[in-house]
Amino acid sequence: MTSQRTRERMIASLLDKGIKNWAVLDVMRTTPRHMFLDEALSHRAYEDTALPIGFNQTISQPYVVARMTEAVLGQRAPEQGKPARVLEIGTGCGYQTAVISQLAERVWSVERIQPLLEKARKNLSVLGIRNVRFKHDDGSLGWAEHAPFDIIIAAAAPQQVPSELLNQLADGGRLVLPVGSERGGQELLLIERHGDEFSSRVLEAVNFVPLYVGQVQY
Repeated sequence: MTSQRTRERMIASLLDKGIKNWAVLDVMRTTPRHMFLDEALSHRAYEDTALPIGFNQTISQPYVVARMTEAVLGQRAPEQGKPARVLEIGTGCGYQTAVISQLAERVWSVERIQPLLEKARKNLSVLGIRNVRFKHDDGSLGWAEHAPFDIIIAAAAPQQVPSELLNQLADGGRLVLPVGSERGGQELLLIERHGDEFSSRVLEAVNFVPLYVGQVQY
C-alpha cells in the first residue's frame, strides 16, 4: 500500500479537490509519507486522511498539507525562485516540513514536544533533507532571531493569531494557520503583510489540534 500506484491515487484525489500547483503536487508525489508513520499505519499513508502520530497529535490530511502549501506559495513567477525563509510552527513527525523544505531555500521549524521533534529530525535526515533547522519551544513565540520570514505555516490552532507571528512576517509575506477552538470550530486563514497592514481571508473550515501557548513538553 506504499506503491507508486497508491501515491498516484492520492495525487488524483488532490486534483479532484482543487489543488492546482504542480510543484506542490510533484513534491507530494515523491515524498514518502509512509516513512512518517508507525509501521502499523503505513498501509494507510496515502489515504487522504489525518492519522495519529502519538502524543495526541496527528499527521495532517494530504489535502490540508497541499492546500496550506499552495496558499502560502501563491502565484510565484519562475523568476522569483523559491521563497528564501520559511517558519513552520508544529513540526510534528516532519511530513509538512519535508514538503515545504523542497519548495523553499531554508526552513526553521518549532515543535513543543521533544520526542516528536527528534523523530522529525531523524526522518528528514534519512531523506537527505539538510535545509531545515529545528527548535524545541513554544510555537506561538515563533523564532524571532531568524525573522523576517517570507512564509509562516502553522499546523496547530491558536484561539487568535499570535502577534509574535505577525511581527515576524516579512513585508509581502504570507502566513497560513488555523484559528479557533476544537469545539467552537476552526477556520484556515491566509494572512498577507503589506508594510504595517495585514489582510486576511478565510480559506475553509478545518479541524487541527490546539496550539498550546506557554507549554513545552519533554
